[in-house]
Amino acid sequence: MARKPTARSEFVLFNVVYEDGSQRSNRRVPGEMLDGLDGDKPARSVIEQQDREISEKSGLPPLRIKAISRVGK
Repeated sequence: MARKPTARSEFVLFNVVYEDGSQRSNRRVPGEMLDGLDGDKPARSVIEQQDREISEKSGLPPLRIKAISRVGK
């Protein structure tokens, strides 16, 4: 018996450079967030939200993002 296809969520990977000069690679952003006319601009808010969640868990303040770039571009 064949299985039902599952909803497959696609992610786009981004490199993030912070104002202190540090860099994080391959940050995942859901592809459906990037389908609009804004291009990659919504990725910044998604990554900032991820950083806030990480900082809450670690107890360290979030770093300010200087630049983001799509992996492979």
